[in-house]
Amino acid sequence: MATKMIPVTVLTGFLGSGKTTLLKRILNEYHGRRIAVIENEFGPESIDNELLVQDSDEEIIELNNGCVCCTIRGDLQRTLLDLKDRRERGELQFERVMIETTGVANPGPVCQTFFIDEEVASYYMLDAVITIVDAKHGMETLDTQPEAQQQVGFADRILVSKVDLISDAEYQALRHRLVMMNPRAKITPVHFGEVDLAEIIDITGFNLNSVLEIDPDFLKEDEHEHGEHCHHHHDHECDEHCTHDHHHDHECDEHCHHDHDHECDEHCHHDHHHAHHDDEIGAFLFTSDRPFDPVKLDDFLSGMVQVYGPDLYRYKGILYLKGAPVRYLLQGVHMILGTNPGKPWSTKEKKQSKIVFIGRKLPQEIFQQGLTQCLS
Repeated sequence: MATKMIPVTVLTGFLGSGKTTLLKRILNEYHGRRIAVIENEFGPESIDNELLVQDSDEEIIELNNGCVCCTIRGDLQRTLLDLKDRRERGELQFERVMIETTGVANPGPVCQTFFIDEEVASYYMLDAVITIVDAKHGMETLDTQPEAQQQVGFADRILVSKVDLISDAEYQALRHRLVMMNPRAKITPVHFGEVDLAEIIDITGFNLNSVLEIDPDFLKEDEHEHGEHCHHHHDHECDEHCTHDHHHDHECDEHCHHDHDHECDEHCHHDHHHAHHDDEIGAFLFTSDRPFDPVKLDDFLSGMVQVYGPDLYRYKGILYLKGAPVRYLLQGVHMILGTNPGKPWSTKEKKQSKIVFIGRKLPQEIFQQGLTQCLS
Protein backbone atom coordinates (compact mmCIF):
# COMPACT_ATOMS: atom_id res chain seq x y z
CA MET A 1 0.00 0.00 0.00
CA ALA A 2 1.21 3.49 -0.87
CA THR A 3 2.23 5.64 2.06
CA LYS A 4 1.11 8.81 0.28
CA MET A 5 -2.43 9.00 -0.99
CA ILE A 6 -3.04 9.85 -4.64
CA PRO A 7 -4.81 13.23 -5.01
CA VAL A 8 -7.79 13.33 -7.38
CA THR A 9 -9.22 16.36 -9.20
CA VAL A 10 -12.69 16.18 -10.73
CA LEU A 11 -13.01 18.43 -13.79
CA THR A 12 -16.58 19.19 -14.74
CA GLY A 13 -18.47 21.70 -16.85
CA PHE A 14 -21.13 21.78 -19.50
CA LEU A 15 -20.66 20.79 -23.13
CA GLY A 16 -18.32 23.14 -24.95
CA SER A 17 -17.17 24.94 -21.81
CA GLY A 18 -13.51 24.09 -22.39
CA LYS A 19 -12.76 21.10 -20.15
CA THR A 20 -10.75 19.28 -22.78
CA THR A 21 -8.81 22.43 -23.72
CA LEU A 22 -7.75 22.81 -20.10
CA LEU A 23 -6.95 19.13 -19.75
CA LYS A 24 -4.73 19.15 -22.85
CA ARG A 25 -2.85 22.12 -21.49
CA ILE A 26 -2.30 20.41 -18.14
CA LEU A 27 -0.98 17.29 -19.87
CA ASN A 28 1.30 19.34 -22.13
CA GLU A 29 2.64 21.74 -19.52
CA TYR A 30 2.60 19.98 -16.19
CA HIS A 31 6.19 18.90 -16.66
CA GLY A 32 7.79 16.26 -14.53
CA ARG A 33 4.51 15.00 -13.10
CA ARG A 34 2.69 11.89 -14.15
CA ILE A 35 -1.07 12.19 -14.29
CA ALA A 36 -3.69 9.51 -14.86
CA VAL A 37 -6.64 11.04 -16.70
CA ILE A 38 -9.98 9.25 -16.49
CA GLU A 39 -12.46 10.30 -19.15
CA ASN A 40 -16.06 9.22 -19.30
CA GLU A 41 -15.64 8.64 -22.98
CA PHE A 42 -13.23 9.28 -25.81
CA GLY A 43 -15.14 11.49 -28.20
CA PRO A 44 -13.97 13.76 -31.01
CA GLU A 45 -13.08 16.40 -28.41
CA SER A 46 -11.22 14.04 -26.10
CA ILE A 47 -7.45 13.91 -25.61
CA ASP A 48 -6.32 13.78 -29.21
CA ASN A 49 -3.81 11.75 -31.16
CA GLU A 50 -0.97 14.22 -30.85
CA LEU A 51 -0.65 13.16 -27.23
CA LEU A 52 -1.41 9.46 -27.66
CA VAL A 53 1.24 6.84 -28.26
CA GLN A 54 -1.17 5.05 -30.56
CA ASP A 55 -4.83 4.47 -31.20
CA SER A 56 -5.83 1.47 -29.19
CA ASP A 57 -8.80 -0.51 -28.03
CA GLU A 58 -7.16 -0.76 -24.62
CA GLU A 59 -8.97 1.00 -21.82
CA ILE A 60 -5.72 2.44 -20.50
CA ILE A 61 -3.45 4.29 -22.94
CA GLU A 62 -0.02 5.68 -22.15
CA LEU A 63 0.73 9.13 -23.53
CA ASN A 64 4.00 10.31 -25.02
CA ASN A 65 4.74 12.46 -21.98
CA GLY A 66 4.40 9.53 -19.58
CA CYS A 67 0.88 10.36 -18.45
CA VAL A 68 -1.91 7.82 -18.67
CA CYS A 69 -5.41 8.12 -20.15
CA CYS A 70 -8.26 5.73 -19.63
CA THR A 71 -11.94 5.54 -20.43
CA ILE A 72 -14.66 4.46 -18.05
CA ARG A 73 -16.42 1.49 -19.57
CA GLY A 74 -17.39 0.03 -16.25
CA ASP A 75 -17.90 2.15 -13.17
CA LEU A 76 -15.51 4.67 -11.68
CA GLN A 77 -14.76 2.51 -8.65
CA ARG A 78 -13.56 -0.39 -10.81
CA THR A 79 -11.45 1.94 -12.98
CA LEU A 80 -9.75 3.48 -9.94
CA LEU A 81 -8.99 0.08 -8.41
CA ASP A 82 -7.67 -1.19 -11.75
CA LEU A 83 -5.30 1.79 -11.93
CA LYS A 84 -4.26 1.17 -8.32
CA ASP A 85 -3.48 -2.49 -9.01
CA ARG A 86 -1.43 -1.70 -12.11
CA ARG A 87 0.47 1.03 -10.28
CA GLU A 88 1.28 -1.27 -7.37
CA ARG A 89 2.52 -3.93 -9.81
CA GLY A 90 4.79 -1.34 -11.41
CA GLU A 91 2.99 -1.44 -14.76
CA LEU A 92 1.92 2.21 -14.59
CA GLN A 93 3.42 5.28 -12.98
CA PHE A 94 1.28 8.22 -11.93
CA GLU A 95 1.12 10.52 -8.95
CA ARG A 96 -2.27 12.15 -9.36
CA VAL A 97 -5.59 11.51 -11.08
CA MET A 98 -7.81 13.88 -13.02
CA ILE A 99 -11.37 12.81 -13.85
CA GLU A 100 -13.08 14.60 -16.73
CA THR A 101 -16.82 14.09 -16.46
CA THR A 102 -19.24 14.27 -19.36
CA GLY A 103 -20.94 17.62 -19.82
CA VAL A 104 -24.26 16.37 -18.49
CA ALA A 105 -22.88 14.63 -15.41
CA ASN A 106 -23.81 15.42 -11.82
CA PRO A 107 -20.49 15.39 -9.86
CA GLY A 108 -22.19 14.14 -6.68
CA PRO A 109 -21.91 10.38 -7.27
CA VAL A 110 -18.31 10.83 -8.48
CA CYS A 111 -17.42 12.60 -5.23
CA GLN A 112 -19.18 10.01 -3.08
CA THR A 113 -17.08 7.20 -4.59
CA PHE A 114 -14.07 8.52 -2.66
CA PHE A 115 -15.84 8.25 0.67
CA ILE A 116 -18.06 5.20 0.32
CA ASP A 117 -15.66 2.55 -0.99
CA GLU A 118 -13.06 1.76 1.68
CA GLU A 119 -10.40 0.52 -0.75
CA VAL A 120 -10.74 3.64 -2.89
CA ALA A 121 -10.86 5.91 0.17
CA SER A 122 -7.67 4.41 1.61
CA TYR A 123 -5.65 4.96 -1.58
CA TYR A 124 -7.08 8.09 -3.22
CA MET A 125 -7.76 11.51 -1.72
CA LEU A 126 -10.42 13.64 -3.39
CA ASP A 127 -8.73 17.03 -3.75
CA ALA A 128 -11.27 19.27 -5.48
CA VAL A 129 -14.09 19.70 -7.95
CA ILE A 130 -13.19 22.22 -10.66
CA THR A 131 -16.16 23.48 -12.70
CA ILE A 132 -15.77 25.37 -15.98
CA VAL A 133 -18.58 27.71 -16.98
CA ASP A 134 -18.85 29.04 -20.54
CA ALA A 135 -19.25 32.82 -20.19
CA LYS A 136 -21.02 33.21 -23.53
CA HIS A 137 -23.67 30.55 -22.89
CA GLY A 138 -23.46 30.23 -19.11
CA MET A 139 -26.66 32.09 -18.24
CA GLU A 140 -28.72 30.13 -20.77
CA THR A 141 -27.18 26.81 -19.70
CA LEU A 142 -27.90 27.50 -16.03
CA ASP A 143 -31.48 28.41 -16.96
CA THR A 144 -32.13 25.23 -18.93
CA GLN A 145 -29.84 22.48 -17.58
CA PRO A 146 -30.22 21.30 -13.96
CA GLU A 147 -26.91 19.42 -14.23
CA ALA A 148 -25.09 22.68 -14.89
CA GLN A 149 -26.46 24.06 -11.62
CA GLN A 150 -25.34 20.90 -9.81
CA GLN A 151 -21.84 21.34 -11.23
CA VAL A 152 -21.71 24.88 -9.85
CA GLY A 153 -23.02 23.77 -6.45
CA PHE A 154 -20.35 21.10 -6.04
CA ALA A 155 -17.41 23.24 -7.14
CA ASP A 156 -14.38 24.17 -5.07
CA ARG A 157 -13.15 26.38 -7.93
CA ILE A 158 -15.16 27.87 -10.79
CA LEU A 159 -13.29 28.81 -13.98
CA VAL A 160 -15.23 31.07 -16.36
CA SER A 161 -14.09 30.52 -19.95
CA LYS A 162 -14.60 32.70 -23.04
CA VAL A 163 -14.92 35.91 -21.02
CA ASP A 164 -13.55 37.82 -24.02
CA LEU A 165 -16.85 37.14 -25.82
CA ILE A 166 -19.02 39.06 -23.34
CA SER A 167 -19.12 42.54 -21.82
CA ASP A 168 -17.92 43.29 -18.31
CA ALA A 169 -21.52 43.94 -17.22
CA GLU A 170 -22.53 40.50 -18.53
CA TYR A 171 -19.59 38.89 -16.73
CA GLN A 172 -20.47 40.63 -13.46
CA ALA A 173 -24.09 39.47 -13.74
CA LEU A 174 -22.94 35.88 -14.34
CA ARG A 175 -20.44 36.10 -11.48
CA HIS A 176 -23.12 37.44 -9.13
CA ARG A 177 -25.36 34.52 -10.01
CA LEU A 178 -22.57 31.99 -9.44
CA VAL A 179 -21.71 33.52 -6.05
CA MET A 180 -25.33 33.27 -4.95
CA MET A 181 -25.34 29.58 -5.91
CA ASN A 182 -21.93 28.78 -4.40
CA PRO A 183 -20.22 31.41 -2.23
CA ARG A 184 -17.38 29.09 -1.17
CA ALA A 185 -15.92 28.49 -4.64
CA LYS A 186 -13.30 30.94 -5.88
CA ILE A 187 -14.32 32.26 -9.31
CA THR A 188 -11.59 32.94 -11.88
CA PRO A 189 -11.94 34.05 -15.51
CA VAL A 190 -9.71 32.04 -17.87
CA HIS A 191 -8.78 32.36 -21.54
CA PHE A 192 -8.45 29.23 -23.66
CA GLY A 193 -7.32 27.04 -20.79
CA GLU A 194 -4.72 29.52 -19.55
CA VAL A 195 -4.93 29.09 -15.83
CA ASP A 196 -2.32 28.98 -13.10
CA LEU A 197 -2.24 25.28 -12.34
CA ALA A 198 -1.65 26.09 -8.68
CA GLU A 199 -5.22 27.44 -8.72
CA ILE A 200 -6.69 24.02 -9.43
CA ILE A 201 -4.21 21.45 -8.10
CA ASP A 202 -3.52 20.62 -4.45
CA ILE A 203 -6.16 22.94 -3.05
CA THR A 204 -7.56 20.31 -0.64
CA GLY A 205 -11.14 21.41 -1.11
CA PHE A 206 -12.44 18.30 0.62
CA ASN A 207 -9.97 18.34 3.48
CA LEU A 208 -11.09 19.54 6.85
CA ASN A 209 -9.21 22.65 7.81
CA SER A 210 -9.82 25.66 9.97
CA VAL A 211 -10.49 28.07 7.11
CA LEU A 212 -14.00 28.54 5.76
CA GLU A 213 -13.65 30.62 2.61
CA ILE A 214 -16.83 32.43 1.60
CA ASP A 215 -16.97 34.96 -1.19
CA PRO A 216 -17.12 38.42 0.42
CA ASP A 217 -19.68 39.48 -2.18
CA PHE A 218 -22.03 36.89 -0.71
CA LEU A 219 -21.55 38.29 2.77
CA LYS A 220 -21.93 41.83 1.50
CA GLU A 221 -25.17 40.90 -0.23
CA ASP A 222 -26.30 38.96 2.80
CA GLU A 223 -25.42 41.28 5.64
CA HIS A 224 -25.11 44.82 4.34
CA GLU A 225 -27.12 45.47 1.22
CA HIS A 226 -30.05 43.41 2.44
CA GLY A 227 -31.58 44.88 5.53
CA GLU A 228 -33.25 41.56 6.29
CA HIS A 229 -30.90 39.05 4.66
CA CYS A 230 -32.33 37.35 1.61
CA HIS A 231 -30.82 34.22 0.02
CA HIS A 232 -32.99 31.26 -0.97
CA HIS A 233 -35.49 29.92 -3.41
CA HIS A 234 -38.74 28.62 -2.00
CA ASP A 235 -42.04 29.89 -0.69
CA HIS A 236 -42.42 30.67 2.98
CA GLU A 237 -43.46 33.45 5.29
CA CYS A 238 -40.59 35.83 6.01
CA ASP A 239 -39.65 36.91 9.47
CA GLU A 240 -36.70 38.87 10.80
CA HIS A 241 -34.42 35.82 10.48
CA CYS A 242 -35.09 35.38 6.80
CA THR A 243 -31.93 34.86 4.78
CA HIS A 244 -33.57 33.64 1.62
CA ASP A 245 -33.16 34.78 -1.95
CA HIS A 246 -36.73 34.81 -3.15
CA HIS A 247 -37.23 34.53 -6.87
CA HIS A 248 -40.99 34.33 -6.80
CA ASP A 249 -43.74 36.88 -6.63
CA HIS A 250 -44.67 38.12 -3.19
CA GLU A 251 -45.55 41.34 -1.46
CA CYS A 252 -42.45 43.44 -0.87
CA ASP A 253 -41.95 45.50 2.22
CA GLU A 254 -39.43 48.20 2.98
CA HIS A 255 -36.67 45.66 3.60
CA CYS A 256 -37.03 43.89 0.30
CA HIS A 257 -33.98 43.86 -1.97
CA HIS A 258 -34.90 40.81 -3.99
CA ASP A 259 -33.91 40.00 -7.53
CA HIS A 260 -37.35 40.10 -9.07
CA ASP A 261 -39.28 42.83 -10.78
CA HIS A 262 -40.98 45.19 -8.39
CA GLU A 263 -41.48 48.87 -7.84
CA CYS A 264 -38.45 50.44 -6.21
CA ASP A 265 -38.75 52.69 -3.23
CA GLU A 266 -36.19 54.74 -1.35
CA HIS A 267 -34.88 51.65 0.48
CA CYS A 268 -34.17 49.71 -2.67
CA HIS A 269 -30.50 48.79 -3.23
CA HIS A 270 -30.69 45.82 -5.53
CA ASP A 271 -28.66 45.70 -8.73
CA HIS A 272 -30.85 46.09 -11.76
CA HIS A 273 -28.50 44.25 -14.10
CA HIS A 274 -28.95 41.09 -12.04
CA ALA A 275 -31.90 39.56 -13.79
CA HIS A 276 -34.54 37.24 -12.41
CA HIS A 277 -33.29 33.63 -12.19
CA ASP A 278 -35.15 30.72 -10.65
CA ASP A 279 -32.07 28.76 -9.61
CA GLU A 280 -32.86 25.63 -7.66
CA ILE A 281 -29.30 25.52 -6.35
CA GLY A 282 -28.52 28.06 -3.68
CA ALA A 283 -26.50 28.73 -0.56
CA PHE A 284 -27.01 30.11 2.88
CA LEU A 285 -24.88 30.76 5.92
CA PHE A 286 -25.57 29.92 9.57
CA THR A 287 -23.61 31.81 12.22
CA SER A 288 -23.82 31.97 15.99
CA ASP A 289 -21.70 33.33 18.82
CA ARG A 290 -23.33 30.87 21.23
CA PRO A 291 -21.76 27.41 21.59
CA PHE A 292 -23.42 24.26 20.33
CA ASP A 293 -24.45 21.46 22.66
CA PRO A 294 -22.45 18.61 21.06
CA VAL A 295 -25.06 15.88 21.71
CA LYS A 296 -27.96 17.95 20.36
CA LEU A 297 -25.92 19.00 17.32
CA ASP A 298 -24.93 15.44 16.53
CA ASP A 299 -28.56 14.33 16.69
CA PHE A 300 -29.71 17.18 14.46
CA LEU A 301 -26.99 16.67 11.85
CA SER A 302 -27.69 12.92 11.73
CA GLY A 303 -31.38 13.56 11.07
CA MET A 304 -30.63 16.37 8.64
CA VAL A 305 -28.53 14.20 6.31
CA GLN A 306 -31.07 11.39 6.46
CA VAL A 307 -33.88 13.66 5.31
CA TYR A 308 -32.10 16.18 3.07
CA GLY A 309 -28.95 14.28 2.04
CA PRO A 310 -29.81 13.97 -1.67
CA ASP A 311 -30.35 17.74 -1.89
CA LEU A 312 -27.32 18.70 0.22
CA TYR A 313 -24.43 19.15 -2.19
CA ARG A 314 -21.62 20.65 -0.15
CA TYR A 315 -21.63 21.89 3.43
CA LYS A 316 -18.67 23.01 5.46
CA GLY A 317 -18.16 24.89 8.67
CA ILE A 318 -16.30 25.81 11.81
CA LEU A 319 -18.07 24.73 15.01
CA TYR A 320 -17.91 26.34 18.45
CA LEU A 321 -18.78 23.50 20.84
CA LYS A 322 -19.55 23.96 24.53
CA GLY A 323 -16.61 22.98 26.71
CA ALA A 324 -14.24 22.32 23.80
CA PRO A 325 -10.90 24.19 23.86
CA VAL A 326 -10.55 23.75 20.09
CA ARG A 327 -12.78 24.55 17.14
CA TYR A 328 -14.37 21.59 15.37
CA LEU A 329 -14.48 21.32 11.60
CA LEU A 330 -17.50 20.13 9.66
CA GLN A 331 -17.44 18.84 6.10
CA GLY A 332 -20.13 17.05 4.13
CA VAL A 333 -21.18 15.77 0.70
CA HIS A 334 -24.76 14.55 0.42
CA MET A 335 -25.23 12.11 3.32
CA ILE A 336 -21.53 11.69 4.08
CA LEU A 337 -20.62 13.89 7.02
CA GLY A 338 -17.42 14.30 9.00
CA THR A 339 -16.32 16.38 11.99
CA ASN A 340 -12.78 16.68 13.30
CA PRO A 341 -11.04 18.76 15.97
CA GLY A 342 -9.12 21.75 14.62
CA LYS A 343 -6.73 24.24 16.13
CA PRO A 344 -7.35 25.81 19.56
CA TRP A 345 -9.28 29.05 19.85
CA SER A 346 -6.85 31.89 20.48
CA THR A 347 -7.45 34.26 23.35
CA LYS A 348 -7.91 37.21 20.96
CA GLU A 349 -10.43 35.71 18.54
CA LYS A 350 -14.17 35.61 18.96
CA LYS A 351 -15.50 32.07 19.28
CA GLN A 352 -18.14 31.61 16.63
CA SER A 353 -19.79 28.86 14.61
CA LYS A 354 -20.05 29.45 10.88
CA ILE A 355 -21.52 26.90 8.44
CA VAL A 356 -22.29 27.30 4.74
CA PHE A 357 -24.86 25.00 3.13
CA ILE A 358 -25.11 24.57 -0.64
CA GLY A 359 -27.86 22.49 -2.16
CA ARG A 360 -31.13 22.18 -4.00
CA LYS A 361 -34.22 23.89 -2.59
CA LEU A 362 -33.01 23.51 0.98
CA PRO A 363 -35.59 24.62 3.58
CA GLN A 364 -33.42 27.19 5.23
CA GLU A 365 -35.82 28.05 8.03
CA ILE A 366 -35.85 24.40 9.16
CA PHE A 367 -32.05 24.34 9.22
CA GLN A 368 -31.85 27.69 11.01
CA GLN A 369 -34.42 26.70 13.65
CA GLY A 370 -32.93 23.24 14.12
CA LEU A 371 -29.39 24.53 14.53
CA THR A 372 -30.54 27.31 16.85
CA GLN A 373 -32.23 24.71 19.08
CA CYS A 374 -28.86 22.91 19.36
CA LEU A 375 -27.18 25.98 20.88
CA SER A 376 -26.26 25.78 24.53
